[in-house]
Amino acid sequence: MEWDDGKKTITAQFPDAALEALRKRSDVRYVEADGEMHAISIDSDDSEVPWGVDRVDAEKIHTAGETGSGADIAILDTGLDSDHPDLADNVVGGRCFADECCGEATGGIFGCDDNTNDCNNAWDDDNDHGTHVGGSADALDNGADVVGVSTEANLYAGKVLNGCGSGSYSAIAAGIEWAADQGHDVANMSLGGDKSSAVEDAVQYAAGKGLTMVAAAGNDGPCTDCVGYPAAEPEVIAVSATTKDDQLADFSSQGPEVELAAPGKDIPSTVPPESSSDGTATYSGTSMASPHVAGGAGQLAADGLSRSEIRTELRETAEDIGLADNEQGYGLLDAEAAASSGDAAPSVSWVNPSDGETVSGTVTVQIDAGDSEDSDDSLDVTYSVDGGSDRSTSYNSTSGYYEDSWDTTGVSDGDHTLEATATDSAGNTSSSSITVTTDNAEAAPTVDSLSASEVETDDSDAEFDVSWEVSDGDGDLSSLDLSLTDDTDAESEDSATVDVSGDTASGTTRLVAAGDDGSGNSYTVDATVTDANGNTGTGSTTLSETENTNSAPSASIDGLNNKSNPRWDRYEVDWSASDADGNLDTVVVEMLDSSGTTLDSVSNDVSGSSAAGADEVRSKSNGVEIVVTATDTDGASGSDSRSI
Repeated sequence: MEWDDGKKTITAQFPDAALEALRKRSDVRYVEADGEMHAISIDSDDSEVPWGVDRVDAEKIHTAGETGSGADIAILDTGLDSDHPDLADNVVGGRCFADECCGEATGGIFGCDDNTNDCNNAWDDDNDHGTHVGGSADALDNGADVVGVSTEANLYAGKVLNGCGSGSYSAIAAGIEWAADQGHDVANMSLGGDKSSAVEDAVQYAAGKGLTMVAAAGNDGPCTDCVGYPAAEPEVIAVSATTKDDQLADFSSQGPEVELAAPGKDIPSTVPPESSSDGTATYSGTSMASPHVAGGAGQLAADGLSRSEIRTELRETAEDIGLADNEQGYGLLDAEAAASSGDAAPSVSWVNPSDGETVSGTVTVQIDAGDSEDSDDSLDVTYSVDGGSDRSTSYNSTSGYYEDSWDTTGVSDGDHTLEATATDSAGNTSSSSITVTTDNAEAAPTVDSLSASEVETDDSDAEFDVSWEVSDGDGDLSSLDLSLTDDTDAESEDSATVDVSGDTASGTTRLVAAGDDGSGNSYTVDATVTDANGNTGTGSTTLSETENTNSAPSASIDGLNNKSNPRWDRYEVDWSASDADGNLDTVVVEMLDSSGTTLDSVSNDVSGSSAAGADEVRSKSNGVEIVVTATDTDGASGSDSRSI
């Protein structure tokens, strides 16, 4: 093989010594063993219903006249059955690149039985796999058996796999180059294996030629990062497989390279009549998913889109089916949306109410809808409640949303599904659903928290700060009444009313028991919250009054050692301190002059009920007094002094 840029890929047999010499040459990029890739399918049965074509909405574009006519799709596989009644009119030709072409003996090193399919051409299918793949991509819409995603595209068989479903790297690379050189629009590769430099070169060459390449992600699932090659090449659209309930097929490979998902479990399609009495069979595998995307790409190629435009359109119109990105990529193939002649379906989403919200009374419904072709205010936007009749909306130019008023009292309290649908001028539609809970039963407010703490003051009253928090599910809080009762004397001491509103409120309110400071009495604080409809909620808490009996600490100068000289007054002070409450904080030793000014001081951090130490204070000025002061954590203090 020789690429346009002068690069060559040579397939040959060499002695070991020659291989080593080739590896050392500066003009040789790589030397690799010519390994194998394989068809990727895993089972079959006799079903004939093409549910996958229906799931990607291909039948809708058939009705609209979109057939893929004019597009060229290369099936790089085990070949195509050239006279199958559902394919014959679409199969234009092909070429065999496999080590054993149709009609040649299979088995040998591959160890499989001979296939009995007829071989009109060297590129005919002697395995069934390629014919099945070709049917999903482009079977005729002839009212019999199955139908493809495209129905009138030109099919070309690039037989790169032999009758056993295996093919060498060199054969696959040659098939890719051939499809590109023939000017084909799309190539489907329902095959895979390990990375090959030769295949990588061929993929890059074909991408430069404008060939859209689609490949099966692989059947190594369940796994998290196991997409095979060539699907994992960045120029190739890697396709994972889904089931009828839009779940990832358990066999499907997944990984960051997955770009799209398509039906791949129990897929009915064409097989050579020699293999089935009615010419159809049902297989599963990412091999079956890939041709759905190839057929969709063929539809876009028929509409004149380039390779990059095809890839972008397939990505942007894919349906998010809720799988992880490494499982579905951009989403499930939506052939209808992708092939709507560039007129994409409108977008639609809920603004109000939001998903999971609890609503009551009359709600302003707000729906955000837009379209790339039609003006935002020209869409037909409706919504329904629990699948009922459509309700119309009006565009509000101020808010930019489609709006309506919904009286939620018309439905029972509980969960309800709201579905919004937007339709553009081309008839394209999109929908968005949410679930909301209606609650029109009047809810009573509640006292969510209530606590009280004593506040020490200098007067004779016992004073308490009451902290509270209240709420109401209906959002119509009105007032909060607080009362303080002396349980010891059974007397009402104080009360307060606080105006509240909305759905939550909190604050702190002071209540006073006059003349009760130091009484040691017990008290109860009661709270009653009321909403606008007179519904109430209550709460209470209890506490006791305590008198602040903190005693001041004492300080003592236990020794004074005069260490003065002609220039300095210096004294070493032995001191001790004690506190009955056990909350000593600091001890300060000071030297004062005759005016009471501090000439020098030393501060000590202390704790507990007693402390002792020795500090030196000194000054060049004349000191007349040494003072030791002890202070506790409440700020109370005591001191001792000596004249010097």
